[in-house]
Amino acid sequence: MFILIAALFGLLVPNGLFIYWLLTEFHGVGDVINDRLALAFIIEAFLVLAIMAVYFARNPIGAVKWYWFVVLSLIGGLGFGIPFYYWWNKR
Repeated sequence: MFILIAALFGLLVPNGLFIYWLLTEFHGVGDVINDRLALAFIIEAFLVLAIMAVYFARNPIGAVKWYWFVVLSLIGGLGFGIPFYYWWNKR
């Protein structure tokens, strides 16, 4: 149950802030690309996503395939994708 609460938190809190920013303060992709700190976090998140996807492809933790981890992480971020994918495989 704790793992689902962690997944829900990861979906609502960080993504809630992102959706709020997207709807109120987003002025174009140029602002994001010019922000070096944001770009560093984006690159790091995609690298972690790729590394974990390769790991799950080579060492499956359950019946759910690794590409569902990628889909979940793209929908809700790593804070949602990791705990939900783990719960989905272990239930």
